[in-house]
Amino acid sequence: MTMAHSEAGTDLNATALERSARNEQLRLLSLCAPALLLIGIVALAPMGWLSGLSFVGKDGLTFANYERLLHPSYQLTLMSTFQLAFVVTAICLALGYPLAYLTAQMRPRAAGLVLLCVLFPFWTSLLVRTYAWLVILQRKGIVNTWLENLGLIDEPLRLVYNFTGTTIGMVHVMLPFMVLPLYAAMKSISPDYLQAAASLGAPPVKAFWQVFVPQSIPGVIAGLIVVFVLSLGFYVTPALLGGGKVMMWSMQVERAMEVYADWGAASALGVVLLVMTIGVLWLISRLVGIGSLIERD
Repeated sequence: MTMAHSEAGTDLNATALERSARNEQLRLLSLCAPALLLIGIVALAPMGWLSGLSFVGKDGLTFANYERLLHPSYQLTLMSTFQLAFVVTAICLALGYPLAYLTAQMRPRAAGLVLLCVLFPFWTSLLVRTYAWLVILQRKGIVNTWLENLGLIDEPLRLVYNFTGTTIGMVHVMLPFMVLPLYAAMKSISPDYLQAAASLGAPPVKAFWQVFVPQSIPGVIAGLIVVFVLSLGFYVTPALLGGGKVMMWSMQVERAMEVYADWGAASALGVVLLVMTIGVLWLISRLVGIGSLIERD
């Protein structure tokens, strides 16, 4: 009899705990409701409206806005957009990881100065930075002038109005977005792990690759996603440094709006880019297991 009462009391306690947890989740959801409503109004509602416009033509509902995207010119633009985003992301990772690692190993005051230099471009207009790169990279710019004075080149290099100049300008803008999440992840790694690896006989290089790098993966993935997604929607830098020779998907959207005043075509371009971006992010999450990394972190 006593056993039965004990089991019944245990069941009642478990039920009460589940009810309390459920009520707590409902209270938290009610607190988040205003923010979720604001996001729905500001972000999701315009996206739904644009998605609907992509199926609207002069004669009503149509798929013509999507059918025209099968033209080779649009396919080349889409390929160029993703190619540039991948290249910029890879370069930012190659430059940002060593910089973030060195900053994480510095004393707080020195690390603060480095981060100040990293964040300094945020305080300058994107348009001003882009025109500055035009001055630096043009045929009679600083880079070509120095290289010619040093006798390293006989004629000016083509560093602007092409893929190279666009990549340089975008890397300059995107690099802080890679360094900051990497630095945050690296600062959370305890030095005790490396010391433990060294005490077990691991050389510094082996300890770095097998102990430090795996623990910094969440920061790497966060930086990759942020830089890649932002690079897909770039407009100002490719338009100026590309000189019309580097076409991005965002520039096609602008052309559809400004030149042809075609909301349906512009909406279709935006929907395709959104769907493909979500698809790439889903693929990355499947390959690297973002959820498990977040839980581990």
